[in-house]
Amino acid sequence: MSEDGSSSEETNTPTTSVSQDTSTAENTAITTSAFNIHPETPSSSSSFNTHLAIQSLSSILTTVSPSLLSQDQDPAFYLLHNPDISSQVSSLLRLPDSGAGDNNLCRWFYDTFQSSEPQLQLVVLRFLPIIAGLYLSRVALKKPLAGFEAVLLAIYAHETTSRAGQAVTVNVPDLSYPSIYHESKRPAKDNDAADLNLAVISPSLEPHGTVRSTRRARIVGVALELYYSKISLMPVGSKIDFCEFCKVWSGQEGHELQDDEDNVEFQDNQGNAEKESVIKEGRIALPWELLQPISRILGHCLLGPTRDEELIGSASAACRSLYSRSLHDINPHAILATRSLLRLSKMALDPKNNADHTEIPMSDVISL
Repeated sequence: MSEDGSSSEETNTPTTSVSQDTSTAENTAITTSAFNIHPETPSSSSSFNTHLAIQSLSSILTTVSPSLLSQDQDPAFYLLHNPDISSQVSSLLRLPDSGAGDNNLCRWFYDTFQSSEPQLQLVVLRFLPIIAGLYLSRVALKKPLAGFEAVLLAIYAHETTSRAGQAVTVNVPDLSYPSIYHESKRPAKDNDAADLNLAVISPSLEPHGTVRSTRRARIVGVALELYYSKISLMPVGSKIDFCEFCKVWSGQEGHELQDDEDNVEFQDNQGNAEKESVIKEGRIALPWELLQPISRILGHCLLGPTRDEELIGSASAACRSLYSRSLHDINPHAILATRSLLRLSKMALDPKNNADHTEIPMSDVISL
């Protein structure tokens, strides 16, 4: 739920029409002529769909390399990793009116994700941190956001269909029973099987064709869960964008934790009025529906196989901001999660932990 507390805002389904929040001064209606879904084509025509998406994007961006359509490279991979295209798209997304219903870039994201081409969907997910970050930060400002909402609803509908509405669970064995990995002092019985404790990773999904204040955190959270499932394929720049928005969402950029995270005192860095205004506007509510996928993504940024110093530094700063926010809110679940991330960040930044313990040491001495 957003901090503005409104419960009446509504956005129509993107397949029919997408209207702005009812409390907003401007209501933007988007019909099927605005957000057209490309007709389905056989899987053998995936290359054709990719080239069609690139041609559509080239009419939106300032410059697109002609080699993008060449046959000696993967165009979708180029879209995903090319820094020039990423910079242009990011700049367009950060414009003040980028989330409006008539925005061409939002329409391109929506159509591209609905094409059901996995490689093109990765391109859309690459910019999800910016889309979700700007959307959540601008909700309280009552700006036109129908374009962002249409993209988020498309991702949510995709996950609802792929999961068949079922919850994502994991079976946690009862450690009081022995296994091949450990022993137990409890006497084993032939007819006494180990019970499995069912842990819910993500609750069941209900179809939503609109975005209301009570559904917003769940819809965005599901989109972030999909992003996390594909995070190993995401470029480093996308992950850094996510970490930066985590600091904005926490609203605690003006405060820095002391070296000891157990100390709840803060050192207030007095900034100018403009910086304080930006932090106040970007601060959002952080329910567990959002904080859980955020924690998973930050955990990957800290301990993932990509040992990028800039990414680890940005993720560590995000962890400090979120931990500061959780202490401010006195949220036990958030404190436990963010404090664990904060300790992991210290481990990741410690030079002693940079050694690869899986590497087999080379030696001329044979040990028997």
